[in-house]
Amino acid sequence: MLFRFLTSGESHGKCLTAIVEGMPSGVAIDINYINNELARRQTGYGRGGRMKIEKDTAVILSGVRHGISTGAPICIQIENRDWENWKIPMSAGAVELNEENLKLIEEKKIKNVRPGHADYAGALKYNHTDVRNILERSSARETAIRVAVGAIAKCLLKQFDIEGISYVTQIGNALADEVDNPFDFFDDIENSELRVLSQNDFEKMKSEIDNAKANGDTIGGSFKVIYKNVPVGLGSHVHWDRKLDGMLAQAVMSIQAVKSVEIGLGSKAAQLTGSKTHDEIFVNNGKYERKTNNAGGIEGGISNGEDIIVSASMKAIPTMIKPLNSVALDTRENVSAHFERSDVCAVPACSVVAEAMCAIILADAMMEKFSHDSFDEMKINYENYIKRISER
Repeated sequence: MLFRFLTSGESHGKCLTAIVEGMPSGVAIDINYINNELARRQTGYGRGGRMKIEKDTAVILSGVRHGISTGAPICIQIENRDWENWKIPMSAGAVELNEENLKLIEEKKIKNVRPGHADYAGALKYNHTDVRNILERSSARETAIRVAVGAIAKCLLKQFDIEGISYVTQIGNALADEVDNPFDFFDDIENSELRVLSQNDFEKMKSEIDNAKANGDTIGGSFKVIYKNVPVGLGSHVHWDRKLDGMLAQAVMSIQAVKSVEIGLGSKAAQLTGSKTHDEIFVNNGKYERKTNNAGGIEGGISNGEDIIVSASMKAIPTMIKPLNSVALDTRENVSAHFERSDVCAVPACSVVAEAMCAIILADAMMEKFSHDSFDEMKINYENYIKRISER
């Protein structure tokens, strides 16, 4: 990848950080826009107590000068406000093992693993006796810094009028109503606590969340991410790891709790014949057009000029007020799973994270296609390419 990033940090550590490498020089990086994207991730009916503590704001430490990218790696940081309560248990340095500190450390140790979380496999893999060493990094708190990185990618995409949207399509058994163009409902989605298209959808899904909460349970759901104005030709058919749909699927699948990813029709394609699956091509006033987009904007691993449509499903969160049966790794006893402050439903937030991850993949694909040293060079190459294919 040309647009590369690494993140670090723990859920209750001092901060989350990312190093973003490959951003062309000359791109306006709006910190207020990045912070607005972080705020979008923190909204949602069914979120837990952590959202009352944290109000994520990012700080850019390098790679940007006077609001413009320089071409150097960008370092971005989000402080954890809850760090004040975790300075001793999560200290990166050695601490004095006096009675008070030992008590604080012992209180935060975890032995009882949670089914469905990384606790069990991670503790065995990395040979930890305190499962907190796994929980802290595997927590979905890590997605906050991914959203910040995605916002940097969006700053590039916006220069080419590539815009994205994400919205919830299902929570539990409640399904959202279908619409032809979700972008027409952009404001409704952004103003909805569940990122849905209508009040009717909200009420149905709210009831599912309320029922789960009343039972001490959690609940999952599904969402869609759509990007429009993506040019023909991103990705490639020539190797498995250059296919755009494969890269998008990996990026979204990497999000905590996501269990399935689909492009376009997805699994529904298994039910249809070829004549009802593939998107016919027409010429209208000298321009190519399609009346359907079952392919989700990608054919043969290459964007075809239609909207990129990615759908995904998120499982119910493993941390529950009424914990599942589990085991204690230190004693091998049957116990109840550990409970850590948690959400009842985080599907709306997950859709925002997926929107960010898709932006990262699309920004990388744009850089691969149109150069990446400077934005001016990239823009010239883009305009020449668009002119060339419009004449075909």
